[in-house]
Amino acid sequence: MIVEVGTVCFSHGKESGPWGSKIKRLAKVAERCGFAVESIDYRGLVDPDERVAKLLAWRPAVGGRLVLVGSSMGSYVAAVAAQQISPDGLFLLAPAIAVPGFGRVQDPLPKVGHCAIVHGWRDEVIAPELIIDYARRHALTLYLLPGDHRLMEVLPAIEVLFENFLSLC
Repeated sequence: MIVEVGTVCFSHGKESGPWGSKIKRLAKVAERCGFAVESIDYRGLVDPDERVAKLLAWRPAVGGRLVLVGSSMGSYVAAVAAQQISPDGLFLLAPAIAVPGFGRVQDPLPKVGHCAIVHGWRDEVIAPELIIDYARRHALTLYLLPGDHRLMEVLPAIEVLFENFLSLC
């Protein structure tokens, strides 16, 4: 019997769903590490700040440590919510952060135990320079991988980074 050490909550991107390919793969990593897994369904909510409100209203079924994971718009949602939730960990993939005109909070500084950002050098949606500057401003761990916005071609590397990240949380 695996004793759950906490919950990993995933927030998907604008064009994805709660159990897309990346989330399924990372959920398996989280479960192997002893975490319960939840993924919030934001389909139908196009406003990123409405998604933040939905995440803030969510409550994990399992106590213990809380790790928020987001992809693209979901990273914005997780980072902004983390300012109020103060999770143990925040893992952001191709974050839609520091994008002019996107969301009410342009420069979220989450209250979090551990934070890591994974971004693609070839991201065609969110310029790597925006994320480099954001990570620098807040002294956050940043991994730049040879991928595009979806990061699918570097998913095996992300799984390793995520497993290591969870061990810190």
